[in-house]
Amino acid sequence: MKIVRFSRNGHAPRLGCFLGQDRIADLEASAAAFLAAKGVVRAAPIAAALFPADSTRGFLEGGSATQDMLAAMMDATRAGKFQPVANPVGSVRLHAPIADPGKFICIGLNYKDHAAETNNPPPKEPPVFPKWNNAIQDPGEPILRPRGEKTFDWEVELGVVIGRTARFVKKEQALDYVYGYTIINDASARDFQFHTTQWSAGKVGDTLAPVGPYIADRAEIPDPHVLDLKTWVNGTLMQNGSTRNFIFDVGYIIQYLTSFMTLSPGDLIATGTPAGVGFSRKPQVTLQPGDTVKLEITGLGTLENTVKDA
Repeated sequence: MKIVRFSRNGHAPRLGCFLGQDRIADLEASAAAFLAAKGVVRAAPIAAALFPADSTRGFLEGGSATQDMLAAMMDATRAGKFQPVANPVGSVRLHAPIADPGKFICIGLNYKDHAAETNNPPPKEPPVFPKWNNAIQDPGEPILRPRGEKTFDWEVELGVVIGRTARFVKKEQALDYVYGYTIINDASARDFQFHTTQWSAGKVGDTLAPVGPYIADRAEIPDPHVLDLKTWVNGTLMQNGSTRNFIFDVGYIIQYLTSFMTLSPGDLIATGTPAGVGFSRKPQVTLQPGDTVKLEITGLGTLENTVKDA
């Protein structure tokens, strides 16, 4: 299952999922039709509760009730017994597949090659820093370079979307708490990042986290530790890494985080970037207005944004 947020003709975004490669189902509208066909009188409000039109977090907070309904609709669709309310992919605009995470947690220096290129030893535990929802940007929309920033950079990262409440989770069971995965560009304003020993000023700016184009569930990505990650800037390949080179794998990250905080459905974790960022190159390469950044991760599609001055 690939979960998206989409819009048509300038209307507000809605929650959907891919049907094959060429159609996107409107989940709330489809659920209302599915329930109404079964004679459910309050079909519309029940569908709205299970599939909030523009809240991926709300969808995940629905837990088994929402997932069971979604599975029933998809089973009926495959059996030819139900026709979801759907739109051709070419007729819709895709938005960030989650715009309302309760927590947006980033892990730094999580690839050996990236730690080496930044002249840092591999960390003993995962470095943790935040982004907030203001940073989330849609596919295709511009990343805004902060005013005064001269060392603007890219970072392709595997995003992990939590699907179940998690506290004191062991590494071996951690993936059971994951709903799915997406692409994140941890766009980094390096000048602001290194103003102090805390990195956040260079990470939390408006639009500095493009996300998308969809969330692929665990059935689509059974093993997050065998994925290739790539970044192109203006068509030139800049990053070519693999999650095989994680210092801390997804299971350990979840074990570590849940040892001191509760993770909730809809929380988003960025798991770090491989080597190939701009500021570590000799000479440095920096993002300029008009540049195009394209990211790709195995099974998660491509995420492309241009750069613009704020």
